[in-house]
Amino acid sequence: MTKTRVGIINVTGYAGVELARLLLNHPGVELTSVTGRSAAGQLLGDFFPHLSDADLTIEANLGEVDIAFSAMPHKESAQAVLPLLENGTRVIDISADFRLRDAGAYPQWYGFEHPAPQWLKKAVLGLPELYREKIRSAQLVACPGCYPTGAILALAPAVKSGLIRPEVIVDSKSGISGAGRSLSLTTHFSEANEDVTAYSLSGHRHLPEITQELALLKPGFSPAITFVPHLIPMTRGILPTAYAPLVAGKLPEGKRGEEELLNIYRDFYRDEPFVRVATSSPHTKYTWGSNYCYVYATIDHRTGRLIAVSALDNLMKGAASQAIQNMNIMLGIPETTGLEAAGIYP
Repeated sequence: MTKTRVGIINVTGYAGVELARLLLNHPGVELTSVTGRSAAGQLLGDFFPHLSDADLTIEANLGEVDIAFSAMPHKESAQAVLPLLENGTRVIDISADFRLRDAGAYPQWYGFEHPAPQWLKKAVLGLPELYREKIRSAQLVACPGCYPTGAILALAPAVKSGLIRPEVIVDSKSGISGAGRSLSLTTHFSEANEDVTAYSLSGHRHLPEITQELALLKPGFSPAITFVPHLIPMTRGILPTAYAPLVAGKLPEGKRGEEELLNIYRDFYRDEPFVRVATSSPHTKYTWGSNYCYVYATIDHRTGRLIAVSALDNLMKGAASQAIQNMNIMLGIPETTGLEAAGIYP
């Protein structure tokens, strides 16, 4: 049986090499082409020795494939995938270039005019828990960012059920790999080690994505979100903690309210293979190296606020493995194929 041919644009970044690691062992596809401008002509296994069994040469341009994954930076990704889309190739984009539905948001948040706004209407956000049916037939899937994935999954059941008011605060902690593989002062070991810092306090570029998706969950819900990311000294993982005022009378008082809230979350994610509703606040360690997201919700009875926490691996459910989850859906094969492994512990 002929396997689906897949390729990776920009295999040399963190998300790109995670894609390669997972796709090389995927039983339903064959990784036939990878690109990387800085490493063109080198063997993939020489550039990344942990992939030493990979018999692939890193190319300057992508070969002929059935599905292309783009792990290019924003702005560059759109330029790279537009010729593929025009030729009918199915594309899964890990960058931000097709996540926002409003082309006018790109100059404000990403600093460029979108080169193909017509594709923003055709793109499907690659969050299977919300868009599974649309993903099946999509030509272009735009994987959500790592921060939005965690924040949306933490808040979606509460928003959909009308439990919270729009004044939402999301405080997210991220490992350093979220900044990518390129060197910068803030990610040097001596700068990041034993240090925690908040950044992008005037507005992080993932904020419009979180706002867009929460607003689409419930007609009339217009979220006013304060989103503050923090960089913490670990390699990978994201822990968003979200706070929102509860709508009065929606939940019973006391422990009964907490139990009903937990049941709402369990019902929402009942059939989701990669979301686990936890009974206590999750750790990022639960998800290290896996496609799982752990979600926990409770009530601050003193203030009448929802507290919702999620934990995921930013390079996996926040990037590469979620992209493969989308690919499985697009191919009509079991959604968990190649992604069944639990997190690595400790």
